[in-house]
Amino acid sequence: MKKIKGWWFAEDSRELANGDGRKIKLGITHKVKGEIIPCKNGLHLSPKILDALTYAPGNIIYMVEGTGTIVPHGNPIDKYACSERTYISGGIDASKTISKFARLCALDVIHLWDAPEVVVRYLKTGDVDIRDAAARAATRAATRAATDSAWAAARAAAWAATRAATRAAADLAWAAAWDAAQSKQNARLTRMIKRIIK
Repeated sequence: MKKIKGWWFAEDSRELANGDGRKIKLGITHKVKGEIIPCKNGLHLSPKILDALTYAPGNIIYMVEGTGTIVPHGNPIDKYACSERTYISGGIDASKTISKFARLCALDVIHLWDAPEVVVRYLKTGDVDIRDAAARAATRAATRAATDSAWAAARAAAWAATRAATRAAADLAWAAAWDAAQSKQNARLTRMIKRIIK
């Protein structure tokens, strides 16, 4: 039997979405019938946690194993649809970890633009009391930077301040050296998540 381990994010830690309603518990295996077609019919997982995050409907993270019929999706492959999925570990809300990861990604590129002090302070501390001020300052800075080559870096920091930096930092990394940056980010996020799901 073919097997593949990976990651899957859920919106709800208790049951499957999209009207399925089956309960999610560690150690149980869900199965689907019919032709397995990614994004249409199947139980999904991504071998890289960063890829799983791009498909995440929520912040509940599971380490899973897919078996049965396994159909790849993407070029390069970023997820699989399987006829069976077993929940190995997790089932916890990773919101704080994902937010910290996004801030770290933004700090990786902070040297590429003249970031306002409040943005740097928020990215370093995650202080929610200054988050809105940081988002406003970063947005203003990004608007000013839109006409020059610093736009991608400014956008990455602005998005980080509003909790969307994972995508923006990945956009910036793509322009510089996508593969190396993605591997580094994936390794970082994997380490961070493994610390909380044990």
